[in-house]
Amino acid sequence: MERPLVFFAHHQGRGHANRIMAIAQHLPVIRPVIVLTAKPDQFEDMARPAECVTLPNMIGAPSRSPGLHDQPTPSVLHCVPLGVDEMREHMGIIAHTLRESDPALFVVDVSAEIALLARIMSVPAVTIRMHGDRSDAGHLAGYEACVGMLAPFDEAIEQTEYPAWARQRTFYTGGLCTTKDPLRERDDAREALGLPPDKSVTLVVAGGGGSGTPYAPLTVAARAEPDALWLVAGPVHREGHETDFGNLRELGWVDNLTDYLCAADRVVASAGDNTVHEIARASKPFLCIPEWRYFDEQQAKAAELARIGAAVHLNTWPASIPEWQKVLAQTDRLDTNILASLHDSEAACKAAEWLEAEATRLWQT
Repeated sequence: MERPLVFFAHHQGRGHANRIMAIAQHLPVIRPVIVLTAKPDQFEDMARPAECVTLPNMIGAPSRSPGLHDQPTPSVLHCVPLGVDEMREHMGIIAHTLRESDPALFVVDVSAEIALLARIMSVPAVTIRMHGDRSDAGHLAGYEACVGMLAPFDEAIEQTEYPAWARQRTFYTGGLCTTKDPLRERDDAREALGLPPDKSVTLVVAGGGGSGTPYAPLTVAARAEPDALWLVAGPVHREGHETDFGNLRELGWVDNLTDYLCAADRVVASAGDNTVHEIARASKPFLCIPEWRYFDEQQAKAAELARIGAAVHLNTWPASIPEWQKVLAQTDRLDTNILASLHDSEAACKAAEWLEAEATRLWQT
């Protein structure tokens, strides 16, 4: 029997789980797959057989004494408080799974500490790359501990400061989008959604990893374009002082986001991995306003998109009508072919093929 591929899925947001499922479905059927996750329900629709091992959710779990809680974190680690029952159980289950399964590869999406654990256990690991300032000792140790890195994006938006030695050990899949819904022509999508064919439509997309798009700036955007229609997909964050406008509509969570992307004239969104590649797949002018993430992940990605002309990057939401009008005009002048070139419909398949090749190469005798 073939050694399994074991995947670790980070608990934050939906992107890690969706990416793992997209890649795993292209692995050979004879290759067993094991998924370690604190959110097993996200893998209920996995397209291939897999064993799902549930991990405790460590978020907010307390230390068992003030003295343990007060111990400083080593520079080579990020989030390892002492005396936390859930963390000991979490890492123990991972270690037990690696020991018992003896995997061909352990794919970590994402955690520098868990990559180090794999190396300590003499298990070959691959870490999924993300953007951001990851020049700290913990991330660099995690990169060094792995047999390679997998970047689910195009090398064109690699960060210029990413170390050359690490770049040489990175496999770039091209832009990996986990959405497979068919694309429509703009007018067809509008007809299907009951949207007016002759209005300018802006779609605002909020991902699943944050607290919601701030609603107040969108009310200013709606005032800046009174004859246009603004649609907001995903959660919004209200502060209680906003005024609603007739040309600003909240859609909430939608199952047919691709149709709305196709219907839109432009898109305003954060820099989440799948969100970026969904917009690239639909080839729409992209105004990118990153959400706060650890290590400035989204800010770094947005900066690279802007560097190659694939998006307009703002650090904060526009606060005035003239500011909105200026930045929207800049967005409309983008060459959407640049953003579209960053999406690769075969990225998940390429990732699976590379992982399988590495799993085979490393164990050849």
